[in-house]
Amino acid sequence: MFLLFFLKFIIGIVIGSFIAALTYRYPKKISNIYGRSFCDNCKKQIKWFDNIPLLSFIFLGGRCRDCSGRISLRYPAIEILTAVFFVLIGFNIIWLILFCILEVIFIIDLENQIIPDIFVFIGLAVVILNFQFLSQGVIIFNSALAGLVCASFLLLVHLLTKGRGMGLGDVKFAVLGGFIVGLPLSPIWLLIAFLTGAVVGIILILVGKAKLKSKIAFGPFLIAAIPITLLWGQKIIDILGSH
Repeated sequence: MFLLFFLKFIIGIVIGSFIAALTYRYPKKISNIYGRSFCDNCKKQIKWFDNIPLLSFIFLGGRCRDCSGRISLRYPAIEILTAVFFVLIGFNIIWLILFCILEVIFIIDLENQIIPDIFVFIGLAVVILNFQFLSQGVIIFNSALAGLVCASFLLLVHLLTKGRGMGLGDVKFAVLGGFIVGLPLSPIWLLIAFLTGAVVGIILILVGKAKLKSKIAFGPFLIAAIPITLLWGQKIIDILGSH
């Protein structure tokens, strides 16, 4: 059992290393296929033995071998986070793929305040193909309806606030999010996302990290609300319905 968990953890670290590089390079239009990894500080290519996920960061003391510049903590953080979730999710391939896609969107939006359409489309393709494979026609219709309703609601917010309260990237992502959580849980999903977004926004303002009119990426809150909704959404509905 321990070896199985260890294997999941190692696979997660390796995938996490790829995601860390992808989310750094994609917004900067740097190829993730061609070209070797390089130091963010001195731009020198990183040798293969200094590019081993997590271990190289530890052995190098978090610094580049060439320039002694600090290596961003985002890399080991993403690798460990991915590894932990790989252990928690197990070997459910569909959910592992979806997690990776959502993680990529989360990081890119958090760091750059953009949600690339390509990753939303890939996520939708994975979800739809999974439904088709399972021959769940009624469920895919309800999920498609959920995505449409959620996207329409966020589009309304976008129009009413003239783009200041909601970006079009969030609107497009809502289609994928609605597909994942389904129609019955969609209102809870959006409620959780808005509440957590509001709480974090208030905290950032209070500690001086943001101003009242500062733009805060909403995609990470939509994504973080998905597992919460799937795990406890029905319980929240039952609690609200009992009052």
